[in-house]
Amino acid sequence: MKKTVRRLLEEKGHAIHWVAPEASVYVAIEQMATRGVGALLVMDGERLAGILSERDYARQVILRGRSSKETRVDEIMTSEVVGVDPDRTVEECMALMTEKRIRHLPVIENSQVIGVISIGDVVHAALAERDFHIQQLESYIATAG
Repeated sequence: MKKTVRRLLEEKGHAIHWVAPEASVYVAIEQMATRGVGALLVMDGERLAGILSERDYARQVILRGRSSKETRVDEIMTSEVVGVDPDRTVEECMALMTEKRIRHLPVIENSQVIGVISIGDVVHAALAERDFHIQQLESYIATAG
């Protein structure tokens, strides 16, 4: 059976790291560093307004000579966020992330963000699933012989 995002979140946890749209980019980058994450959701109250990644920072602030203390998150965030339903499989998420060239997926159920998964989470889960299948095949071969 293929692992779903829901099951992945049960194992990983439902922690959501976020920042307000009006916060400075400096505050957001500081939060990313403190939490050890590469992106933050941008939440306007309960509404997902966007996502801010280290890539957004590098391209929209550093390369354009802007000040991170004077630039607001909503000026550089990605506002067209790709999210997934918790019943999607890890394999489907890996394909989506590859196709869209993204590293973080908010998990959305009933219009509410219930978690976030990263490319690292997806790869780790896919490898664990592959290792499990190999172990099962080896066990079958050992007992069948």
